Amino acid sequence: MNLLWDFDGTLFDTYPALVEGFIRLSQRDLDRTEVLSWLKKDSKTAFMHYGISEDLRGEYQRLYNMYSVKSLPFDHVEKVLAAVDQNVIVTHRDKESTLMLLEKFDLLKYFQDVVSVEEQGFTRKPHTASYEYVLKSRHIDLVVGDRDLDLIPARGLNITTVAFQNPNITADFHIDHYADFIPMVLNKL
Repeated sequence: MNLLWDFDGTLFDTYPALVEGFIRLSQRDLDRTEVLSWLKKDSKTAFMHYGISEDLRGEYQRLYNMYSVKSLPFDHVEKVLAAVDQNVIVTHRDKESTLMLLEKFDLLKYFQDVVSVEEQGFTRKPHTASYEYVLKSRHIDLVVGDRDLDLIPARGLNITTVAFQNPNITADFHIDHYADFIPMVLNKL
């Protein structure tokens, strides 16, 4: 069983860092809950909603990477990673900070590849290019993500999907805790 994972909000609880970085970037006193709901859609939509220029995306990435050093992996995710044959990450996060967090929690050993979408020249998700790149070198059985933009490319490529902590998106499976992943997803395939 081979899994393709999103990183932020799927493997690691980085949303507090993403929200803090976004608020700092905006230089305004924004409601954290509202910012989170926009970021859960996607950052491009959040930028447009709050009138923030896409020219500031690099600064946003720098800020949320700075805040995310305190982020933690979700409970029981290591058990899921260990239960499958191969794991790959496709993320909008830069590769250096992704590897740093994986190493910090001794999780890098579970991953065969980390694809950083923009750094590697791919169009942002939900475009399928980064997923197609992964499919050239390995079969993927499941895609796990917390936002629709993580699962849209998988659905377009006919890959089974798992929505994490988001009942409002279309997916083959929905889970809120990784303790449920093996019995509710892997054991059903």
